[in-house]
Amino acid sequence: MKRSATLVLITIICAAYLVQLLIPNLEQQLFLIKEAFLNDGQIHGTARGEWYRLLTVALTHGGIFHLGFNMYALMVLGNPIEAAFGKEKFLAIFFLSLLSGSLVSNYFAAANQPSVGASGAVFGLFGAMAVVGRKIGADIRSIAVIVGINFAFGFALGGVDWRAHLGGLIGGAIASTLLLRQKR
Repeated sequence: MKRSATLVLITIICAAYLVQLLIPNLEQQLFLIKEAFLNDGQIHGTARGEWYRLLTVALTHGGIFHLGFNMYALMVLGNPIEAAFGKEKFLAIFFLSLLSGSLVSNYFAAANQPSVGASGAVFGLFGAMAVVGRKIGADIRSIAVIVGINFAFGFALGGVDWRAHLGGLIGGAIASTLLLRQKR
């Protein structure tokens, strides 16, 4: 039986969340931060060369509901995008979206402002879905509405890294556009 890359990502992210519940301060070694003193009394972050944080941020979440919403969105968006592009190209879209979301967040956020979650990658899948929908002539207004509502919630609730969402959305749209051109 062929394993879905979407399901594998969900499993890895959920397992990482559970491990972080068992190991104190592990989340601090994984979340995205530019530069800050953490619980070990040392300065950490991407400004200190910890570039792995641009990717490991997806393994951290701000609670079970944050994890649940992200994993549900990953399942709903990931499965059709993986079916449309194939496993390898889906993974390329996911990781390029994650990376672009993290880079935008890291560049524009305050130095000591941590960011957690796979939302940048998930928003990248929204971007990919919009590009594919537009390519096949589908009405993509519903995708635009969902993205708009999510951005509105992000601004209204506070504490939501809209920069990662925006960077991921752009990254996913660009990655899927390039992959569709490559298909020709």
